[in-house]
Amino acid sequence: MNPQVLIDGLISGSMIGLGAIGLTLVYSILRFPNFAHGELITWGAYFAMSVAALLGGLVAGATAPLGPFSFGWGLIVAAVVAMGLTAVLALALDTVLFKLFRQRQSVMIIVVMASFGASMALRSLLEFIYTARPGYFTRELQIAMPLGGGMRATPDQLLALAMTGVLVVAVHLLLTRTPTGRAMRAVSENPGLAGLFGVDVDKVIRTVWILGAALACAAGIIAGLLVQIRPYMGFDLLLPLFAAAILGGIGSVPGAILGGLIVGLGEALAVQFVGAQWRAGVAFFILIAILLVRPTGIFGRQA
Repeated sequence: MNPQVLIDGLISGSMIGLGAIGLTLVYSILRFPNFAHGELITWGAYFAMSVAALLGGLVAGATAPLGPFSFGWGLIVAAVVAMGLTAVLALALDTVLFKLFRQRQSVMIIVVMASFGASMALRSLLEFIYTARPGYFTRELQIAMPLGGGMRATPDQLLALAMTGVLVVAVHLLLTRTPTGRAMRAVSENPGLAGLFGVDVDKVIRTVWILGAALACAAGIIAGLLVQIRPYMGFDLLLPLFAAAILGGIGSVPGAILGGLIVGLGEALAVQFVGAQWRAGVAFFILIAILLVRPTGIFGRQA
């Protein structure tokens, strides 16, 4: 086996894992699979690209590469702004759509279909605004550096792995060491009982949307930086996201990132041994295998 598969799988898995964290948090709190989550990834990437382009046109040197990386400080600022804009989009989507279904206590299939419709609408709007042409944060070329053992990676790829690790640790600490995290876990277990004990359930729901959207935006920025930005990038990641979330166990942040890494490695192995045309099928195979063997996932609990 080519050792480079390991690096390729880890990089792909880090993007999938970040997106899966938001997906699993929303499911654990609101109890429905959000098919519009992939579009939050795409919108986050386009938000960042737009803000970075605006800064590049207004401030000299905003796009000049920082050290060994292919991007300038403008993208760092744009990433922070884009996370906020993506969070606003997620909150708006909840306010005009999902909150109404919660108030009416609609059955899950109605909410799922609504999320699917929202996904198509957001994707079509994005394609109308930006067209179907791919976009790029930068066109700077990078040379992959040798890491030893036959593996190579660019500085951007190594930064993406490091940032994924930082974000995962930060989210884990938020959920396990803060009052907000304890409130989120309480609502996940029993929203009604948590409300009786003084937990602001609506505030927890808003926090989950903000956190999930920010992580989705980060995944979109990483994907756009390492590959390219397309209107369908989030939709293409949707099946791997669900596979990673279910593999790790719904509600588990470490499980989501571990599931993402496993799915990413599986896709990289499929490209090497079977062919790139079977890459998308790997996530589907993993998803079916999980549901048959261990539906609760690696870190999941029985209901």
